[in-house]
Amino acid sequence: MSMIITIVIFLGILAVLILAHELGHFATAKAFGVRVEEFGLGFPPRLISVRRGETRYSLNAIPLGGFTKMAGEEDPKVPRSLASKGIGTRLIVLSAGSIMNALLPLLLFSIAFMVPHDMAVGEVSVEEVAPNSPAAAAGIEPGDIILSIEDKPVHNIGNLQRYTHLNLGKEVTLRIKHSDSTTEEVQAIPRWKPPEGQGAIGILVSMLNPTVVSQHEPFWKAIPMGASECIETFVLFKNEIIRIFIGATSLQVTGPVGIAQLTGEVAKAGISPLLQFAGFISINLALINIFPLPALDGGRIVFVLLEGARRGKRISPKTEGLIHAIGFALLMAAILVITYQDIIRIIAGESLIP
Repeated sequence: MSMIITIVIFLGILAVLILAHELGHFATAKAFGVRVEEFGLGFPPRLISVRRGETRYSLNAIPLGGFTKMAGEEDPKVPRSLASKGIGTRLIVLSAGSIMNALLPLLLFSIAFMVPHDMAVGEVSVEEVAPNSPAAAAGIEPGDIILSIEDKPVHNIGNLQRYTHLNLGKEVTLRIKHSDSTTEEVQAIPRWKPPEGQGAIGILVSMLNPTVVSQHEPFWKAIPMGASECIETFVLFKNEIIRIFIGATSLQVTGPVGIAQLTGEVAKAGISPLLQFAGFISINLALINIFPLPALDGGRIVFVLLEGARRGKRISPKTEGLIHAIGFALLMAAILVITYQDIIRIIAGESLIP
């Protein structure tokens, strides 16, 4: 896929995710009577803008973000300012962007299930069983076929990995077929931190008789499937964060350039995987923006919560504004460093997809 097409697709996805995020802030601010001075897609300098009523709507030159500029975000003395509203109102307005990014994947995942897409299916066969692993304790042997985990059919290795990582630390029931064609249900507990090279339950698998089939679902099935996909993705995020903290896996950070590279690689697989990828990134943005870091929504929420804990005593607008300004500068610096690393990786011909 050409670089131009990759960039166009990436910017299109980014625009949708940013628009959803900022619409959350914008709609809730308007609903609670907060004066919105500017609603911008991208960061300045402005390319075009138009004023409707009290709000300026702008399209800006740097397409890596957006903003909803509200009157008096830190200063309650400004008429109809955000800071002049009650704690509950401010919490709703500040968290609305992340809530929108968390809800958008429901639509994206549902459409992904409705769009015809190819899927590799076959039998997942056990090639090796690690000694003293959960699989060995459960009696799983080389040559066994994994049929299901927790009554969810296993059609490919991706299914096996997903269902395993959804249930880390919890006992799961695996239905297996032995080499003599008999079936059996066994129990195992996928490990949070397995020995290197073993995997959560300690098996090495391969696909037997793989075939590619085209699948799509009617909307009445796709919507609940999309909702389930959203919930499972949040669980996978939570489990991955835990694994990072306990040292079971390393933290991998990528910036806009790296995400653009990933977008191009995923787009080659078709519209459905691209929609799922967009949903994944949207959930990622929802979680990152709610982190309690200065300049992010989560950082602003911390100041509101501190005000509540101090029984209405505010931190001065000047101090809060300075902290957010420093946080924004540090965030931009971090993005530049990560972008440099992404560019070096691309020049080296490395992919983010294993």
